[in-house]
Amino acid sequence: MNRPVRVIAALIAAALVVPVVPAVASRDVKLEILSGRPDMVTGGDALVHVVVPDADEPVRVTLNGADVSSAFAPDGTGVTGLVKGLRPGPNVLRAETDGQRTTLDVQNHPRQGPVFSGPHEQPFLCETAKFTVPVIGGTLGAPLDADCTVAPRVDYFYRTTAGQFAKWPAGATAYPADLAKTDAGDPFIVRMETGSANRAVVQTSMLHDPLREAAPTPTRRSSSWNGRAIFTLGGGCAGGWYRSGSTTGGVTDAFLLGRGYALLSSSLNVFGQNCNDLTAAESAMTTKELFVEHYGRPDFTIGFGCSGGSYQAHQITDNYPGIFDGIVVGCSFPEVGFGTVSFISDSWLLNSYFTTSGLAWTQEQKRKVAGFQTYATLPSMAVSANRIDPRSNCSHLPAEQRYDPVTNPQGARCDVFDHTINAYGADPSSGFARRPLDNVGVQYGLKVLKSGAITPAQFLDLNEHVGGFDADANLVPSRTAADPQAVRAAYRTGRLTNGGGGLKDVPIIDYRAYYDTQSYGDIHVRYHTFSMRARLQKANGTADNQVSLLEDATYGLFSTASPMLQHAVDEMDRWLTQLTADTTARPRIDKIVAARPSGLVEGCRVPSSTEFVAQPLNRDPASRCEKLFPSASFPREVAGAGVAADVIKCELRTPKRPEYPGFTDAQWKKLRAIFPDGVCDWSKPGIGQQPLAGTWISFPG
Repeated sequence: MNRPVRVIAALIAAALVVPVVPAVASRDVKLEILSGRPDMVTGGDALVHVVVPDADEPVRVTLNGADVSSAFAPDGTGVTGLVKGLRPGPNVLRAETDGQRTTLDVQNHPRQGPVFSGPHEQPFLCETAKFTVPVIGGTLGAPLDADCTVAPRVDYFYRTTAGQFAKWPAGATAYPADLAKTDAGDPFIVRMETGSANRAVVQTSMLHDPLREAAPTPTRRSSSWNGRAIFTLGGGCAGGWYRSGSTTGGVTDAFLLGRGYALLSSSLNVFGQNCNDLTAAESAMTTKELFVEHYGRPDFTIGFGCSGGSYQAHQITDNYPGIFDGIVVGCSFPEVGFGTVSFISDSWLLNSYFTTSGLAWTQEQKRKVAGFQTYATLPSMAVSANRIDPRSNCSHLPAEQRYDPVTNPQGARCDVFDHTINAYGADPSSGFARRPLDNVGVQYGLKVLKSGAITPAQFLDLNEHVGGFDADANLVPSRTAADPQAVRAAYRTGRLTNGGGGLKDVPIIDYRAYYDTQSYGDIHVRYHTFSMRARLQKANGTADNQVSLLEDATYGLFSTASPMLQHAVDEMDRWLTQLTADTTARPRIDKIVAARPSGLVEGCRVPSSTEFVAQPLNRDPASRCEKLFPSASFPREVAGAGVAADVIKCELRTPKRPEYPGFTDAQWKKLRAIFPDGVCDWSKPGIGQQPLAGTWISFPG
């Protein structure tokens, strides 16, 4: 963070001011909840701010008729206080000054949820005894209740001059000899708080010097905190079902803490422990709520994550806007259910076909049909497709709780569809989640056929025998047909990221370390960045709020050891700072474009070099960045789909013979037999494709 911003933050802290932006610029008395939405308060408490006509004017605040004014303290524009004792369900807050009064309806939900994500998944495995406290060591022990609640705790650790973290000495009255300082010159001492929300372990951290300052409160900031928050979002998916988790997305990053950021995360914001974007959104909301109640509302909050973390950043921001004010994503996908699942399930089908086909296929032909930069990606993706299998990722649950079609048909199904049954609904014939998975009419390898790289005989044999999946993800000869209700739900509720919800109103930095050519076939291929960009353009007419940065894999997938990722964090801070300062009435996208820092330029870093190529990142084969880092393709695009990858079930049309030059009469007849109802018409929207029904959708069950 640059020095001027830190100086401003220090002045704010010195004045004991919690920065707020009143919803309406007015001298009327006004109530607002700083810790979240008034209709989605949890845990029986809320950080409340009262705007008053005169900062010195006395104000009386009541909760359901009881006076709670003693909880409030002046903050420069009124008073702020943590109001406790909200009863379950509806509550009424009232603020009165001489001659003015206002009320606010507040809906209180249980701290353990659910709030909007729908009925809790069952069974649910508490893993607090496996949760090792970062730096400090030891576990959190057995949970206090069935909701995996842990005893709240505060720990301190510090950065050593050797570049390591160490526990703060118990009872210390002087600084350790090996205490390092931050770039701003502050003692590098970190306060880490651990608690519970939404059946998850919640952790937050920030710089704080316990020898120099009292513990921070909502109206008394740590002078070392820069006033901003970064919410870390963990990756994965396989195994992310029916468990509380044993780690968070991370709150000990030395670079981020050293810059002065507060870090937030929860164990249900790690997709390897919770592969459900609805629960992740709710966990992010309640985690941020807890942070604000303890430390005050941040100037802004940045969503920060790679892979499964990018699923969360995109979907939470689009479907539940306001939790994150900007996002920095890496190794990104638009979401788990489609951008990833269609990609990996197609790979599973293709790989299975190629390993059993009676025809001769060269490895290069297989690669071209799959579209990837390297052939190894195909079998690798086939393995990743087990996240649609209800049996493959349940080993953490006792055998008697796990689904088995023969021995335990009522057991827990560990797959991406059943895990989001609250959104998709249950198929009345099976009780399983309705599935939006479909490959009817998809002509695998179509573009490769037209290029002459495969023969008509290969193309026809592939599409005749590629098959699909049954409800248990067993390979079957017939194509997979999506449930129409699930398709509609996916579009309307944002299970397929639309881009036209909250994402249109926030800055996005998409950082990608190039992994397309890894010899083992990495899942994090580059075209997913273009999928998200295409969706933004389709939904909003522009993607000017997204900036892409690209480099090689020197620093791994998403490490703040990378100078480019450090640059992304610094520039996002500047972007949001300038955007927040823009109080004009012009359209939001215009504000975002105008606020973009001049130092934030799209482009790529030349491998094994410090040279940066400033140019739009696109798929133009003549561009230098595309030559350095080819973006390749994917199975469904080779079949004719667009890069947006947003068609769940395609419209069908009758194939036209001129489109298949070189086909004999017998081959043409066979094509018509393989696709009796027609082939995909990718020029049209998908069946049931429609905009979001809205944001902040609740799933009451």
